[in-house]
Amino acid sequence: MPTRRQFIASTTAVAATLAMPFVARAQPVQMRLAHAANEIHPGHIAAVEFKKALEDLVPGAIEITIFPNRQLGDDKQNLESAMAGTNELCGCSGVLFSLVTGRVALDAYQLPFLIKDYEHFSRLAMSDIGQKILDDLSPAGLVGLQTTDIGQRHFLSATKVVKTVADFQGQKTRILSVPLHKAIWEGVGASPVGLPYGEVYGALETKVIDAVEINVSSMLGENLWEVGKNFTLTGHYPWHNVIAVNKAVFDGLPGELQEAMREAGRTSIAPTLEYTKNQDLEGRDQLRAKGVNIYELEDLAEMQEKVEPIVAEWSKKSPLIEEFVAAARSDA
Repeated sequence: MPTRRQFIASTTAVAATLAMPFVARAQPVQMRLAHAANEIHPGHIAAVEFKKALEDLVPGAIEITIFPNRQLGDDKQNLESAMAGTNELCGCSGVLFSLVTGRVALDAYQLPFLIKDYEHFSRLAMSDIGQKILDDLSPAGLVGLQTTDIGQRHFLSATKVVKTVADFQGQKTRILSVPLHKAIWEGVGASPVGLPYGEVYGALETKVIDAVEINVSSMLGENLWEVGKNFTLTGHYPWHNVIAVNKAVFDGLPGELQEAMREAGRTSIAPTLEYTKNQDLEGRDQLRAKGVNIYELEDLAEMQEKVEPIVAEWSKKSPLIEEFVAAARSDA
């Protein structure tokens, strides 16, 4: 592991190189973008679309190498690497940013039942408050470039059919171990269990857990349909994904490349969301063909009522969350 002195020397050298005028550089700036998803997952598509948009804007100026499939670590490790400058860029679950950086505003996207659909998400991600929330990462040493939805979340049970809120009772349900998710699933009566994403398949297979709140893309990409056959459509919140770049690296770029990276982030939202939406809807037919039973939650309004107080509670944690909630409700 590099020492602090080595890291500072390395960062200074990179910044000096990036600060050279674009026309004077013989070689493109090399950047690594690490994420944990596989190649059919919208998280990977987000990275590919970002890279493509950047190449269209400034051909040959920045060369991004994408490392998918946890090659350089899981979500948390990739985020920490981008903060440290070990990797230049990361694509990570948005909810992890509050856990790792202490910047809580990105939790706004996962307030239960606040965002209605993919079109609603797109408008919010491209709005002024969407940009303010990305800018709020600056004190953590990051520049947020893109926020996109990689799949509405639903409920997969390996042990029983869930058709009503009462059926959630006592279900050992895997969550990402963050306060927001814990509050939501305790609110509907499940028994949330914090577990790394890579351990979900084995835990469902061995019945260490009963269930997982999950999106269609992850069910397909991680083959969770093999170990869970009861899938209940709840759409309780989107799974937002954020691409961010190390701030020292970004600040060392010429102004035209900084703006190109920001614009590539904005440009890549729409095609990523289109892919996500299509995979969510078409993927349900793929799951049915693989033997998964898909149900609607019969008393969805009761679930919504149980978790509604969480929106007000989380709005008190940040003025940005409060502003986001107001924007979401005025645009619903």
